[in-house]
Amino acid sequence: MDRTTIEGRIVTPEGIVRGRLIFASAIETIEPDDAVTAERLIVPGFVDLHVHGGGGADVMEGAEAVRSMARFHGRHGTTTLLATTVTHERPALAAAFAGIAEAIADPAADGAEVAGVHLEGPFINPEALGAQPPFAIPPDLELVSALHATAPIRVATMAPEIDPDGRLLAWFVAHGVRAQIGHTRCSYAEAVAALEAGASGFTHLGNAMTGLHHRAPGALGSALAHAAHAEVILDFQHVAEGAVLAARRAIPGLYAVTDAVAAAGMPDGPYRLGTHPITKAGPTVRLADGTLAGSVLTMDRAFANWLALGLDEAEAVRRTSTIAAGYLGLEDRGRLALGLRADLVALDPGGRVEAVWREGRRI
Repeated sequence: MDRTTIEGRIVTPEGIVRGRLIFASAIETIEPDDAVTAERLIVPGFVDLHVHGGGGADVMEGAEAVRSMARFHGRHGTTTLLATTVTHERPALAAAFAGIAEAIADPAADGAEVAGVHLEGPFINPEALGAQPPFAIPPDLELVSALHATAPIRVATMAPEIDPDGRLLAWFVAHGVRAQIGHTRCSYAEAVAALEAGASGFTHLGNAMTGLHHRAPGALGSALAHAAHAEVILDFQHVAEGAVLAARRAIPGLYAVTDAVAAAGMPDGPYRLGTHPITKAGPTVRLADGTLAGSVLTMDRAFANWLALGLDEAEAVRRTSTIAAGYLGLEDRGRLALGLRADLVALDPGGRVEAVWREGRRI
C-alpha cells in the first residue's frame, strides 16, 4: 500500500501535535513541524458500539443493508461499529445475525468495519421496552449460543431482574461479551449486584431504566455510583447537557454512541425500527406515541457535541474513539500512535469531515 501524508493538528495521546502524519495501513510517523499551517484536525476514526442503521438501511434487513449502513457511517468518520439488533422473534434474530455474519465476512471496502454485534434484547424487561418491539423473553442460553455461533456478540443489553439466577449474565461473562444493564426496571441493589457479578456497563444511560431519586437511586444511581463504563446518546435529545456533564464527572469510561436508526441522514418522514413504524421529524425519531426511537445522530456530530459541552479536543477523542475501542479490547485503534491502524478522520476548522481512512484506505 502506498504511503499517505496529511498535515494539520494531530490529536495524540500525549497531546496535540502540529505537523504531519505519514501512514500506510498503519501509522508510520508523526512528525512535529511548527511550520505546518493547515488547521485541519486529525483524529482517530470514531468507534460506535450502538448503531441500528443509517442512510435508509437497517441492520435487521440483511447483509447488503449492513454494508450500506456501514458506508453511511463511514462517511461521517466512523471506522469501527457494532451492528445492533432490536428485540424480535427468534427467526428474525437468526436471519439478522446471518446477514451480519455475511457482511463481516464480505465487508464494504468503503465503509466502517463491522466488528461484531450489539445484541439489544430480547433479554429485557417487557415493562421497559422504550422503542423496542414487544418480543422480550426470559433468558434462553440455547438461543444466545446459536446467535453467537453465527456472528460474534461483543456487547449485550440485558435487564438484571429477568435473570434472577444470574445464568445469562454468567454466560456473557464466560464468553467475553460485555453485558450492559439496560431496558430495565431494576432497583439500585439489583444493578449493583449485576455489576459485582460481571456486568460491564450501561446501555444508553438514563433512557429505558429506573431513574435517580434521592431515596430510590435506581439503575441510573448505580451507574453514577459504581460504573466504570457507560454509553450515552450524545444528541442532547435523549440526555440533557447538564445530565451528560454529571455522568462525565461520575463515570470515567463514559463514551458516546449514536443509537442511529435507518432514518439517520434521510429526509423527514416514515421509517421502521424492527416491527415499529417510526417518524423522523428534524433532530428526532419517534414512535406514534412520542417515544424516542433511536436517533439520527452521527459520530462526527457527537464529537462536535462533546466540544460544545466544553471538553477539549483530546478528551472528545477519548470519548468518541479511545474509550470504546479499549472497552472492546481493540487496542490496535482508537488512538493516533506509531504502529496502530491508520483509522483516521480529518476535520476542517468548522468540524466538517474532509476525509476518512480505514486501515490506510480512504473511504
